Amino acid sequence: MAARRTAAAATAAGSGEDSTSLELDELMPWSVRPLRTGRTWVSGPDPAALRARWERLAAAEGAEQERLFRPSRSRTPHTPVAALPGRSTAGAGAAAGTGRFAREPGACPDPVPILHGPFDEQWLLPDHRLIDAARPELWRVGDGRQLFAVEHGYVPQTAGPALSVTHLLPDGHSPAGRPGRIRPLYRRPDATDPNLAPGLLDVVRTRLGPQEAGPESVLAWILAAALPSPSGCRIPLPADAEVWAAGVELGRELVRLQLRGARGGERPRLPGGRRPYVRAALPARPTGIVYDAEAEALVIDDGRISPVPAGAWEFTVSGVRVLELWFGRRAAAAVGAVPEGVEADGLEVVGARGWTPEWTSELLELITVLALLDGLRPRQEALRARLERAPLISRDELRAAGVLPVPASLRRPASVLGHQEEGPEGQFALL
Repeated sequence: MAARRTAAAATAAGSGEDSTSLELDELMPWSVRPLRTGRTWVSGPDPAALRARWERLAAAEGAEQERLFRPSRSRTPHTPVAALPGRSTAGAGAAAGTGRFAREPGACPDPVPILHGPFDEQWLLPDHRLIDAARPELWRVGDGRQLFAVEHGYVPQTAGPALSVTHLLPDGHSPAGRPGRIRPLYRRPDATDPNLAPGLLDVVRTRLGPQEAGPESVLAWILAAALPSPSGCRIPLPADAEVWAAGVELGRELVRLQLRGARGGERPRLPGGRRPYVRAALPARPTGIVYDAEAEALVIDDGRISPVPAGAWEFTVSGVRVLELWFGRRAAAAVGAVPEGVEADGLEVVGARGWTPEWTSELLELITVLALLDGLRPRQEALRARLERAPLISRDELRAAGVLPVPASLRRPASVLGHQEEGPEGQFALL
């Protein structure tokens, strides 16, 4: 049966349709393109550095401010824009303005945590005047109950997950390949209006039995079963209740690990004796990272962390080793190194203060998360093997149930009418 299914998939692929799995775009129809900041200095791993950059930019004037800002077609210091949803100056606390930055920069807005690509939690200055394409539709629905599925760039013949889940605002950055799409689980705040094909939950409950199955169960299944492809993630949907239950259970564990204790969950922990510790202090300005496989240790110049399972070190996304990429970004930030093509005296160098204690704690947690995710791979492989033999819910069945095709209206953001949003120069707009 597996051979027949593979042949059928190849035939369908030639016709532009895979009969054995569904596109993620069919199950979660509303998606948003990745954020486009337009300038690298507005985000980074150290919120203190972002504040220092803001202060330097706000204090500059004229041509110097223009140079530091790094204007683009979408943004200059003289561009008036609407406030990001939830960040209006009419609200409480430090918030961004909507007037021209050159005229009234205002106080530095509080940096907000974001997910910068897979497994890299960083910070962003939430000021719409500084960001070319901030995707306000994501900010509108991002609240304490929202989850985002983020597709990873497809790279042929590489291992690693096809997508990840986060409670943070994701920027959709991909370390390699074509950036994927960002798919909120809910189309409106307060976990209302699931971003699922209409009637999909009814089909799942009817065919698979779990009457309590809700949007988060579907998301858990998607995370556990997603397969990468050049056209985007593909999701086989089982017709077997036991296979579904096993996949949802696995997916919920994947979600729990990736949320890292958010939403009332437990922070990931390896069993005693396998937890990574700092054996020798990390240097203030590290220059390189090496993995000692025999000792299961990360060697960072004179610093040392162990035990570090090989599965954590080798964990890749889109063909890029996650730990190496994560470390490289912070090692560069520690010394104020700038990306190729960026001015050496630009804002990117402002705020460099060496390797911070927070980064060491974050590194230990990232090692833990990657090790635990790697430990779940045998269960994922077993699930995929079961799916090769199990009956699947077909596209024809979903068409007959009215689930497919998805109405075009569900591929657009929902109207959110709960509040006013401050527009350019303090004007207010209704949504």
